[in-house]
Parts: sequence; C-alpha cells; structure tokens
Amino acid sequence: MCRLVAPAHPSQAPTRNPIRDRGKATEETRTRLKLPYEWQIGWCYTRASKRATGNGFISFIALVSMSGIALGVAALIVVLSVMNGFQKEVRDRMLSVLAHVEIFSPTGSMPNWQLTAQEARKNPEVIGAVPYVETQALLTRQGAVSGVALRGVEPSLEPQVSDICKEMRAGALTNLKPGEFGIVLGADLATNLGVMNGDKVTLVVPEGTITPAGMMPRLKQFTVAGIFESGHYEYDSTLALISIQDAQGLFRLPAPTGVRLRLKDVQRAPEVTRALAHTLSGDLYLHDWTQQNKTWFSAVQIEKRMMFIILTLIIAVAAFNLVSSLVMTVTDKQADIAILRTLGAQPGSIMKIFVVQGVTIGFIGTAIGVTLGCLIASSIPWLVPLIEQLFHVQFLPPSVYFISELPSELVAGDVIKIGVIAFLLSSLATLYPSWRGAKVRPAEALRYE
Repeated sequence: MCRLVAPAHPSQAPTRNPIRDRGKATEETRTRLKLPYEWQIGWCYTRASKRATGNGFISFIALVSMSGIALGVAALIVVLSVMNGFQKEVRDRMLSVLAHVEIFSPTGSMPNWQLTAQEARKNPEVIGAVPYVETQALLTRQGAVSGVALRGVEPSLEPQVSDICKEMRAGALTNLKPGEFGIVLGADLATNLGVMNGDKVTLVVPEGTITPAGMMPRLKQFTVAGIFESGHYEYDSTLALISIQDAQGLFRLPAPTGVRLRLKDVQRAPEVTRALAHTLSGDLYLHDWTQQNKTWFSAVQIEKRMMFIILTLIIAVAAFNLVSSLVMTVTDKQADIAILRTLGAQPGSIMKIFVVQGVTIGFIGTAIGVTLGCLIASSIPWLVPLIEQLFHVQFLPPSVYFISELPSELVAGDVIKIGVIAFLLSSLATLYPSWRGAKVRPAEALRYE
C-alpha cells in the first residue's frame, strides 16, 4: 500500500486553514471515488518513490523498463522513417526519367498510337500520353564502348511524362531536332565514353544490313546535344535519348513503339493499368513502373520488414524487464496484498492492481518513445547536416552513395502500428506478475509481519 509520512511533531507542521483544507480534502476524495480502488492503488504503486515503497531498486527497474520501451519505440520509428525516405527518394529519381505506365504493341510498332493515347486520356488519372521508340544499341568513341537503352522521344511532348528537361546539366532536350542526329546522354554514360556537349559518338545498331561479305551492323554518327543527371545511377549510365523521327528511320520502324503515360498518383499505377487493360482497344501490352522495378521494390520491402522485426525485439526485451519489475513489486507488496485479501478483495481485483501498474508503465514509455521518435525523424533533414558539420564526418559519401543526404519520411501508419505493438507487448507482460500476485495466500504473507 502507498503510505503517507506524517510530521514528527505537531509543532513542525505548517500552519493550515481548516476551511480551505476541508474543501481540498473533499474535492480530492470525490476525485478518488470516481475510479475503482484497483486503479487508484495501481497508479499509486506506479508513481511511488523510494520513500513511499521502501525499495528504490524496484522503482529503478520500473524506470529502466519504461526507458527501454521508449528507446525501442523511438529507434524503430526513426529507422523506418529513414528507410521510407530512401525509398521515396529513389522512387522519385527513378520516375523522373521513367513513365508511370507504358503501352506497346506485340508487333513492335503502333500505327494507331493517337487513338490509344486518346482512349488512355479518358481515364481521369492519366494526365499525359506521348509516343516513344525504345530499343537497345551500342555507343562507341575512341575505343570506349557502352551498351545503352536508346529511347526515341518527341522533345516538345516529353515534359508531359517525365522531368528529364529539368535535369539537363548541359544542353537542352529541345536540341533533338529531326534529321540533325543529336543525342542526349546520361551523366555517367557521358563520363564513361569521355564525351562532352558537342562531341561526336558512333551509334551501332544491332539490326545490320546484308552484304556480299555477310551481315554488317549499321553505324551512324551522332552529336551530343545534351547531358542529363537524374541522380539514379542505373539510368544515368545506360539511357540515351534521340529524336523519335531519327529513331524510326534508323531502326526502320513505320510507327512508334508505343505510348508512355503519366498519372496523377503514382501509387495507383497498378490499379490504373488494370483499368486501361479493359478499356483500350486492340491487342496491346501494358506494364507500370512497379513491374519494371519489381525486384528492387521487393528487396526494399523485405529489408524493411526484417528491420521492423529486429527492432521490435528491443521493445520485447524492455517488456521482459517490465515482467521482472512487476514480479519484484508483487514480492515486495505481499503484506499489502494479504491485507487487501482479508478485507474482502477478490483475486481478480489483485490482478487488476498490477495490470494497471504495468499498463501505465507501458503506456507512458510508448508515448514518450512515439514523441521522441517523431521529433528525431522530422528533424533528420537538418539534424544530420549539423552533426556532420560539428564532427567533420560524412555519413553518405557521394563517391559511394548516389544519395548524399540522409532522407526521412514519417508515415503515420508506421507510427500507429509501432505504438500499438509496443503497448500490446507491455500489456501482455503484466499477465504473469498479476496472476502471481493474485495467488498470494494471506496467512503465509502475514506470518512474519
């Protein structure tokens, strides 16, 4: 039971106002009577100090349990927020050069692409539809050879489906004029070939020409009309853009390969793709950006799931500390339990007392952890650069990572899930100690009192 310590002598007590004290006492009594006595005693045990409990070690273990839950929750929120930030950053950089949905014909060309684009625009989620040609080729210059994903685009329409115009480091996409055979390269691809804006490169087309000497590949010299840098190494090192008219003539295509679409909400790409598959006329294939990068996104989801499980074990360890804290409290309070039992308290009421104590510790620890984790996760964009500046370190060197800043995205669903799991684990940790407290026999507990 929580005990009140009275003054040693009446002369040491402070001067009191009987009328005021009577009013306060009446108000406090009414407040306490609103809650069952199990709640009052459990809350009293939770906030009891060493002087009230007579055992400071129990209070210390309870504080450690609360701190462990708070740190585990905060760490889990921060880690998942950083992983969400990385995923969003990579996805945004990826979609700056990729279309959200691509429609193409199994024959390799789409003569009625205007009709397909018109039908696709009827979907309210589609905000852009442009033709394209895409194939594989080789680029060479002075002995350097690099395989490229060659894409024929219409420069005036390309801003409808990608942000590549905003990522030009040199030149401009509008320099791709039909018949001039200009080419726009990714920054890493240009570095690998050792070219700059205005230099010449040779394009090798796999589909060759039959001659008396055999099959000979077709070669065409292009002028570098621009260099873009999306920040995504895969596309900066492999993607090359030319005029769609030049691509059709070079690869002898009667029409574009297909149509690229941009959506209002990139997350709804799979849903929109399924809807378009039922509304578009003709024998067409469709795939969205999640299918193009399915392996990468699956790996990220697995990594995030495993990290969640690993860090949840920290909260589980803190919950085990809560078990030991409550067991020690039950052992220390056996006399109080025996007195309550002799006064008529049922075993279920004794269980409620310790359940209330454990749940209170778990709730406070979870609340502190959620608050701390949200504050740190939202402060990462300016906190990490400050730490790097103060201690002269760099967490993400540009030479190793293509993202030099630590991103963070706080997702409300993750925070709620983490808070609920932490609270449930701390609640489950109270079952055994409270059951043990309910099994205390009054006669044995009071034998040596």
